[in-house]
Amino acid sequence: MGKRPEERTVDELLRLGMINLDKPSGPTSHQVSAWVKKILNVERAGHGGTLDPRVTGVLPVALMESTRALQALLAGDKDYVGVLRLHQDVERRRVEEIFSDFKGEIYQLPPVRSAVKREIRKRTVYELDLLEMDGRDGLFSVRCESGTYIRTLCNDIGEALGIGGHMADLRRTRTASLTEKESHTLQELKDAWVAWESEEDDAPIREVIQPMERLLDHLPKVQIKDTAVDAICHGANLAVNGISRIEGSFIKGQLVAILSGKGEGVAIGKTLLTSKEAVSEEGGLAVDTKRVLMEPGTYPRHWKGSKRSD
Repeated sequence: MGKRPEERTVDELLRLGMINLDKPSGPTSHQVSAWVKKILNVERAGHGGTLDPRVTGVLPVALMESTRALQALLAGDKDYVGVLRLHQDVERRRVEEIFSDFKGEIYQLPPVRSAVKREIRKRTVYELDLLEMDGRDGLFSVRCESGTYIRTLCNDIGEALGIGGHMADLRRTRTASLTEKESHTLQELKDAWVAWESEEDDAPIREVIQPMERLLDHLPKVQIKDTAVDAICHGANLAVNGISRIEGSFIKGQLVAILSGKGEGVAIGKTLLTSKEAVSEEGGLAVDTKRVLMEPGTYPRHWKGSKRSD
């Protein structure tokens, strides 16, 4: 029944794996995903968190069934390093003052060319620091909520300064728990694949293609009993009695990862109880299943009639 993620074969990783890709400047995120499909000869690959063509850095790419887990990245924050180019000279002190005004909750209108509907949205900027100033160019770092548009942030800062400004360069250094230090280039992916195909050396490809559960690392985790797995795979909500262990704390309405006893991703769900209530209650539902990750039938069926998770 099932298998620990780290024990999957290369063929299984091609279905249940992801790549922390270092996107180059030039191609769109969609093009990069298409190149990954071509290199690995897989039917489906999807990316999490679109980067503009000129933007580089961390671009998570999920393969085949793993694309279901990309939703988990919406609950993770992101780090960027970029260059803000101002349209007139201004003192550094003034720029730092305006930066402080953009920390916390901000309102943004997505740019014309974006993947979402153009309407005012609220986002949170956790950290925003001016690292260096060279003439009209300011090197900055930012940690922000998923869905924050850094290009729009730069434009808004320029407007607040009264002199205008735009984003001249940008690199994403982290998405959720995926960092640039662990990322791999397309060339590294190609080389690893050639080593596997021609020499059956699986070490490089295992280094590049990680289990899809890496996409869930930043979420609180609810480990469930083997008897509850198949019901969850059929879309059932998770009952308190189906829980075997909780890792991390959570509040009601928070996104969590539902894992098997072997650490496999079973589903993503939203909590109906707090973590304290989930371990103290004797019955009832604990998690509303939102996205099933595991194929039904991986574990034996233990439920009858209506689908239950305990």
